[in-house]
Amino acid sequence: MRKLDVVYEINFPCTYSVQLMTGFFVTCDINVRMNMNISEKPDKSSNKVPKNQAATYSAPALEKGLDILELLAETEGGLSQKDLSSRIGRSVSEIYRMLNVLVQRGYVVSESDSYTLSTKLFQLSHYYPPTARLVTEATPLMHELSREIEFSCHLSVYNMGKQTVIASAEVPHGMGFHFRVGTEIGIPLSASGQVLVAFHDPITRGLRIKECFEGSKIEEDRFRKSLDEVLRKGFSSIQSRQFSGLHAVSFPVLDINHKAIAALTVPMLKRLDVKQTSLKEVEKKLGKCAELLNHRIS
Repeated sequence: MRKLDVVYEINFPCTYSVQLMTGFFVTCDINVRMNMNISEKPDKSSNKVPKNQAATYSAPALEKGLDILELLAETEGGLSQKDLSSRIGRSVSEIYRMLNVLVQRGYVVSESDSYTLSTKLFQLSHYYPPTARLVTEATPLMHELSREIEFSCHLSVYNMGKQTVIASAEVPHGMGFHFRVGTEIGIPLSASGQVLVAFHDPITRGLRIKECFEGSKIEEDRFRKSLDEVLRKGFSSIQSRQFSGLHAVSFPVLDINHKAIAALTVPMLKRLDVKQTSLKEVEKKLGKCAELLNHRIS
């Protein structure tokens, strides 16, 4: 049984005598409201939620918090409460209350009325079991590989049209080219980007390409053609189009369905003063390292 609160409003005139200071009487109408509880049998069909109803739900407080986090993530340096309020389109008081909570929970850091992201979100991403296991298995292999070839090595994953470095092994002697953990790298111009897009089914590949390219159709077509070569070879080995003298080799880290969940990459920066490991040797050893990592996580 379901109880319903029904409010009936009945207007009826009655002579309510109020004697004023002047001695006159005033007649007025009184609105009488009666609350009645009515019991009703539940309608089973009313419990059904329309398929499209979920899309109409909203959580304003959560949306404000996410707006703040996303804006801070896209901004170099900090932002003041006034800046956040202006760019998000919320009042300063709304932003103030939300920022207090985010600072208390450790997601945002406050310094002299300037707010920046903390590393908590990055730490949480590593607690996600598949990522945590991948980093745990890859880290010792990467350090061993870097010692052997004397080049740095990093592991990156696809992230909404870009890629994020989740593990890195620096050059043993401390001199060379390397990416720090947390670095975001573009997809189209990198060997690891080719790997992260190429080793997927056509639908996923197409969606990722659409996320990566917003402009030149010529560049997009060029990238699509490069994927055929990557699939044929099983890895990517290209001269950098961003840094002079840099050559990158990248192998896919595959799941049980042979889809790339990460890219294992060695950036080779040419030195003039010492003899370095050859490109063929790096490709061979990096391939073995990726194969061993695939075996451990599958």
